[in-house]
Order: sequence, then C-alpha cells, then structure tokens
Amino acid sequence: MTIKLNTFASLAGAFALSFGILSTAHAADAHAISVKDAWVRWLPNNLPAAGYATLVNASDKPIDLVDISSDDYGDAMLHQTVSSGSSQKMVMVDKLTVPAHGQVAIAPGGYHVMLEDAKHKIAPGDTVHLTLKFSDGETLSTPFAVKSPAQTK
Repeated sequence: MTIKLNTFASLAGAFALSFGILSTAHAADAHAISVKDAWVRWLPNNLPAAGYATLVNASDKPIDLVDISSDDYGDAMLHQTVSSGSSQKMVMVDKLTVPAHGQVAIAPGGYHVMLEDAKHKIAPGDTVHLTLKFSDGETLSTPFAVKSPAQTK
C-alpha cells in the first residue's frame, strides 16, 4: 500500500509541476532580498572599517534591514552620513527600507555599515561575513570583500 501511495504522490507531483500548479510553492522558497557588490573599506591601525553593498528586493512589499552583526567584528551598526550646510556627520539608523521591486545602495557618502573592534587581524584581500536581518524574517550571511582605500577609488 505504501509503495502505491508513494508512486501516486510522485505521479501527481510530476503532473502538477508539468502544468505549473506548484510554481507558487517554489517561488515562495526564493529569497526576497539579495545582496550584491558587498565590500569593506579597510583602514589601518584598528581604525573602524565601513561596509558597503547594494540590497535588492524582488518582492511586492518593502522590506526593512533591521539588524546587522558579524563574527569578525565586535560592533556592526548601520549609519547614514548627513550633510548640514558645510559639515557632515554620521548618525546611527535603526532600519533601512528596501522598496518593493527596487534596490537601495549602502554606499560611500550615504548609508554605510560601521564596523568596529575587529576580533582578529583583517587585511585587504580577506573576506569578512556580515549577518543581515530583515523585517520579513529573512537572515542573510553575506561575504564582504575587504579592500584597501587605494582599491576603492
């Protein structure tokens, strides 16, 4: 009996796949958020580093980046560079919204991930990992290429 039921289930699944009936189930498994061009601007003498990337949202709803952590750094915080007249300052940001079917740049001069207290020696050419947590429950462990300031110009 078990063999017949398994065979029937397999045939039913193949039929459903061939006619696209199960396509929505597979689409739900896809990640709504992806990360591209992730890199860290390294600075010497244990100075804080800055992480940059582009977040892409393939879903129909806006999704917020709500937390960042790293096993490579003691502190990882989302900041934004804000201009007021002739001066600029960094302010900590609680979240960053990635629009539906859109993207947002975490880039020099704007949003950036402030990385402090490296837990081990980090140098240009290394890869560090940041864990990005989003409001839809998704968590991405993302590799960031470490670059020297000269490589980022």
